[in-house]
Amino acid sequence: MAKRTTYCGSVTEELLEQEVTLKGWVHNRRDLGGLIFVDVRDREGYVQVVFNPAFSKEALEVAERIRSEYVVEITGTVTKRDDETINPKIKTGQVEVQAKSIEIINQSETPPFSINEENLNVDENIRLKYRYLDLRREKLAQTFKMRHQITRSIRQFLDGDGFYDVETPVLTKSTPEGARDYLVPSRVHDGEFYALPQSPQLFKQLLMISGFD
Repeated sequence: MAKRTTYCGSVTEELLEQEVTLKGWVHNRRDLGGLIFVDVRDREGYVQVVFNPAFSKEALEVAERIRSEYVVEITGTVTKRDDETINPKIKTGQVEVQAKSIEIINQSETPPFSINEENLNVDENIRLKYRYLDLRREKLAQTFKMRHQITRSIRQFLDGDGFYDVETPVLTKSTPEGARDYLVPSRVHDGEFYALPQSPQLFKQLLMISGFD
């Protein structure tokens, strides 16, 4: 098993005529009779891979067996798309990968709902049951990515102003405040309980009087 050289969503014109190794999920598959086009997806997006017997008859034979959400490893050469097939809507729309070899890492049963459908109309309970599939959808993945970028920007801003990043305890002693505590039984001390802190206020005060201003 070869090492991935780049993410699927990072295959651009800068890699033209270079050989790349991709690993990801089969996002979409189109069989045109003699040619098979497969969109391979990972966390950065997807890229079109072409299986052409002129490049590799063996790879085409394997591609005939793959289906949606199969996990695959593909090695091939990055080439420029024909003008009529360019897709300006995606980052990798100017290029495609001419496959030389493909390995099926893992097969998949038919998913309970479509991963590549933008406006998914599926009961929320089904989406929660198959959460690992729901998170593969681009819309949800972009939400996680955006949250990461916002958190990183806030962290960098505060770090630039000299703030310390301190993680306060998740479990603590129950305190007499207005709201009821959410209690967690201790496995070590029978009959004793921890409580989820209602606010990190006490820990902030401890840090302040300790000199972490």
